[in-house]
Amino acid sequence: MTPQDIILIGCPVDSGKRSRGCLMGPDAYRTAGLADALADLGHRVTDMGNLAPEQVAPPRDALPHLHALVETIGWTRRIAQTAEAAMARGLPIFMGGDHSLSLGSVAGVAAHAATMGRPQFVLWLDAHSDYHTPQSSTSGHLHGTPLAYVTGREGFDDFPALAAPIPQENICIIGLRSVDPAERAALQESAIHRHDMREIDEHGIARPLGAFLDRVAAAGGALHVSLDVDFIDPAAAPGVVTTVPGGATVREAHLVMEMLHDTGLMTSLDLVELNPFLDDRGRTAQLMVDLAASALGRRVFDRQTRAYG
Repeated sequence: MTPQDIILIGCPVDSGKRSRGCLMGPDAYRTAGLADALADLGHRVTDMGNLAPEQVAPPRDALPHLHALVETIGWTRRIAQTAEAAMARGLPIFMGGDHSLSLGSVAGVAAHAATMGRPQFVLWLDAHSDYHTPQSSTSGHLHGTPLAYVTGREGFDDFPALAAPIPQENICIIGLRSVDPAERAALQESAIHRHDMREIDEHGIARPLGAFLDRVAAAGGALHVSLDVDFIDPAAAPGVVTTVPGGATVREAHLVMEMLHDTGLMTSLDLVELNPFLDDRGRTAQLMVDLAASALGRRVFDRQTRAYG
């Protein structure tokens, strides 16, 4: 395994929904030993600490139902700038924070890929599609909008202009099991590759993932992976607000990460929606750290038994 330069970027974003607690996520990953786990694999790890949102003026004529719009715009600006710069230094891991942080992380890494002449691909591991626009979201929670934003859907006039919108066919969502009617209609009209848990139950998780990774490799693409805690079944990962039963097993999640490492295609990673306030003695934080380690080279035989008593 070739050592990499890993840049940890704390994104304590808690503006994407009304339930609080995700701002504690970055420090929970640190406490669970993310840096040490990656350093033990031989990687060179730098922790940039936690970011803060830019100060932005309130937009005119903002939709009144949107929660914390100004703060989320500020976060998007800061994270996008940081992401683009970090890509020139190594492989950034964005420690969240709710999933609205991906408005910035994906936009930033895509901008860097464009300057390098590479197509950007996105693997979205999530129970939800996050394909709402501000207009279609009935909750007003902007953590449900990142994929709509980065693909250039209308309705994001108040957000930073995209330097490099991502083609729909360059996105793959795996783990779907909770999709709103408006998102379902939009997804069915899109070229986004999407695989729900019914398909995973019937055919396994390796088949759709392998097909997508083959497309990334054939295109010489950069691959951003966005791992939401709720991709995993809440019995194994309880530390999340948006619990949806029937998610990926721990073994399925590790297989995804191991396949990513085998291909060497991953160029950036989000760890999002961890809410330590809802976790059980750090179980979810530790699992997310273990998954990140699998994506960066930890093998099945390297894992230790861990007691939570």
